[in-house]
Amino acid sequence: MIRGLMPVFSIWLVGLALPAYAQSADEASPVELLAQTGSEIAPADIGAETVVAGLSQETVGIHANFDGSAIMIYGAVKRTAPLPDSKLGVIVTLEGPSAPLTIRKKSREMGIWINTQAVGVAAVPTYYAVASSAPIDTILSAAEDTQERITARYAMRAFAGPLEVEDARPFTEALLRIREAEGLFSLAENTVELQQDTLFRVDFDLPASLTEGDYKARIFLLRDGEVIDRSRAAIYVRKVGLERWLFVASREQPWLYGLMALALAAFSGWLASQIFRFIRS
Repeated sequence: MIRGLMPVFSIWLVGLALPAYAQSADEASPVELLAQTGSEIAPADIGAETVVAGLSQETVGIHANFDGSAIMIYGAVKRTAPLPDSKLGVIVTLEGPSAPLTIRKKSREMGIWINTQAVGVAAVPTYYAVASSAPIDTILSAAEDTQERITARYAMRAFAGPLEVEDARPFTEALLRIREAEGLFSLAENTVELQQDTLFRVDFDLPASLTEGDYKARIFLLRDGEVIDRSRAAIYVRKVGLERWLFVASREQPWLYGLMALALAAFSGWLASQIFRFIRS
């Protein structure tokens, strides 16, 4: 009974939530942004070309009126040698927390649609977005994509358990299509603004259906299809305000949450009876 009342209780309390706070990205250039106080992503490797980057914000708050957010990733390329002749490419990925998933195939058997085959995947990102400064196939080799797990196809971890099908590719392709249709997987080519092979920036529009957890941003510098440097940073997506309090109370203080749900049910029943009595009178 308590579980059935939880949505009613949440809806009743939404009106008490604090006003949604605005999350906007600064329109300054990457150089100005790097000079300001912000979240800097430290380079992972030291070479002739390394990336220095930052985030417009490290945390995203999910509140009662949350309808999505935006994250801007910006930076510059530091060089200790003359600029090479080959073309520089930049790829930025944003990955949400992963969870195991089973992909099922339905077939029509004796006039009834039933699950006939299934493939388990050990870890599938709940959100995965890729942005690049040029078409992916022109700046990233297949070998580097496989090794670095850059595109969504390779971001999914190994299959869980032995495969019971001869070819798992149709299952993974179907999963990619579904997640893309839901707006949870995306590939945006030519969206990383790269100026003079030195400055770059890209904006990610996060959907309202974000899953709470730790998100990971990765930046790759590429030349001749190979990754020459990479950086990463964490973005924390958390429920805030009333939504956070309800979430924590339902798990850490279930007795209190249950009492409040019962009190709300009693009040709703009394209010409904008064309304009907007024209508009949």
